[in-house]
Amino acid sequence: MDIDLIREDFPLLDNIAYLDNAATSLSPEPVIRAMNEFERHYRSNVGRGVHRLTTIATQRYWDSHIKVAELIGGEDGTTVLTKNTTEAINMVACGLEWHSGDNIVTTVLEHHSNFLPWVHLRKKGIGVSTIEPFPDGMIDISAFESAINENTGLVALTHASNVLGNVLPVKEIASICQEHGARLLIDGAQSVPHISVDVKKTGCDYFCFSGHKMLGPTGTGILWMKETDIDPLLLGGGAIDKVSLDSYTLAEGYQRYEAGTPNIAGMIGLGYAVDYLRKVGMDNIERHEKKLTEKVIHGLEDMEQVHVYGPVEKSARIGVVSFNIEGMHPHEVSHILDEGSDMITRSGEHCCHPLMEYMGLPNGTVRISMYLYNTEEEIDLLLATIEEITRRL
Repeated sequence: MDIDLIREDFPLLDNIAYLDNAATSLSPEPVIRAMNEFERHYRSNVGRGVHRLTTIATQRYWDSHIKVAELIGGEDGTTVLTKNTTEAINMVACGLEWHSGDNIVTTVLEHHSNFLPWVHLRKKGIGVSTIEPFPDGMIDISAFESAINENTGLVALTHASNVLGNVLPVKEIASICQEHGARLLIDGAQSVPHISVDVKKTGCDYFCFSGHKMLGPTGTGILWMKETDIDPLLLGGGAIDKVSLDSYTLAEGYQRYEAGTPNIAGMIGLGYAVDYLRKVGMDNIERHEKKLTEKVIHGLEDMEQVHVYGPVEKSARIGVVSFNIEGMHPHEVSHILDEGSDMITRSGEHCCHPLMEYMGLPNGTVRISMYLYNTEEEIDLLLATIEEITRRL
């Protein structure tokens, strides 16, 4: 990886050290150019008509679906454009047929987007079992073996925690699900941007993730399905094959789940983001982030007044590190890093209130999340700034 060359595609990095990638990553110039090209040269709807503009737009929109599917090894399934991971998960929650007595298994680690849709189903008589992790965020496989039974309709869990950075053993959990005939939904919002993912090898039924965390534009997300076995959340133009006064026939493939005019420029931009990631190489990105992550953790662990959260085993995590400084509110630390050293970090509960309560952290944490364009020099400055903060306490 040529980090200097990569950073040329992200002008914002001239002024700041951007370390909030778990929330939203930056978009490189090729992605922005691709979206602008759509708006300037062939803006039109997709799948409507046969004129030259819609022909180009439809082809490139379709191509982007293929690019995304190939990135996650999902060519044999159905790849649907959504607004974000949240919408993708809700589409499954609303689209499956539920019966009173069904049970859903999830974990305390989940982002609200992969927790609230299942809790909401309790109103329909659906049970929700929540597995607690070890203090470092890791989960014992035996906990899933105990929780999943013949009443389990779905297991929904994160691939990698957006707070602790730990990667869950999703393949092993998928095997348990298959033994009991339970479906598996994986929230891949934090994994797809940072590590190689293959949904075929994983063995999941649904895989959800967001474009804005993987160099793509905001307002883009993906629902990948092994089988098109959920009802569409919306009905309307583009989602149907035929309509009469008395009935309708849904379109085939992803179209049946994309009623109305979609975010065409966004999906084309997401396709270019995939091109960018594949050109750099997901293995290269993962190695780079692991190096930075180890540097951050080792540096923070050497500071007496700093508490670092997450797994001790560095190989079992992505480039997300949460910490606190004794006697300081996380927001205060994040503000100092921003104002004093131009470092953009996240502070608070990270949309994981149950996990923060479980860990006894009512104010949350400061979170550093790295990506392909971050450098060792930025990490050195980060650690020096934090050390200076602790010195003044």
